[in-house]
Amino acid sequence: MDVKMEDSWKDVLKEEFEKEYFIRLVEFIKKEYSSKPGSVFPEGQHIFRAFNSCPFNKVKVVILGQDPYPTKGHAHGLCFSVEETVNPLPRSLQNIFKELFSDVGKPMATSGSLIHWAEQGVLLLNSVLTVEGGMPESHAGKGWEQFTDAVIQKLSSQKEGLVYMLWGSKAQQKAQFVNPQVNKVLKSVHPSPLSAHRGFFGCRHFSQANTYLVHNGEAPVNW
Repeated sequence: MDVKMEDSWKDVLKEEFEKEYFIRLVEFIKKEYSSKPGSVFPEGQHIFRAFNSCPFNKVKVVILGQDPYPTKGHAHGLCFSVEETVNPLPRSLQNIFKELFSDVGKPMATSGSLIHWAEQGVLLLNSVLTVEGGMPESHAGKGWEQFTDAVIQKLSSQKEGLVYMLWGSKAQQKAQFVNPQVNKVLKSVHPSPLSAHRGFFGCRHFSQANTYLVHNGEAPVNW
């Protein structure tokens, strides 16, 4: 199957694209987009934006989200990120920026786009890559989880010295594929308004990530 994706990722994941579950997933997604025009997010060309923005050989940090924002105009293929024109910012993203300020002193951003993170080697990956508008987790259980499991397995088997930021119970399930002896695994509750106060605030993941990267000879991320 010909999947439109950045070449290095396409090569790493080529076996997944031929598997039965992925073929069924593609059929489901195509039907959703065609039968519900303008109501499935992100736009089709942005489904694999996390990969297209951060080639396999450039990955040094992995941030895992759940599924795309179900609000029209918000999701654009990078977990927790929104287009620069979105205002007000989603609450989870506001909480990420609050922790970023508390942790490393980064002033609160006026733009919610995290593309500059991706361009520095941060893979902004959701566990599920599509969603129907207004219906969180509506595309869960259709095959995306198996695909993103494979992504983490490929990273874990072929790269060491990565930082994995796993926010929320669903993201933390991916930890089973990561060797914590040769990578930095950071876990926290989800930054949503419902849970951020239970441990996301004060987790200091951003400074911990940069300390680890520098210790391993990598450039820190300019968050």
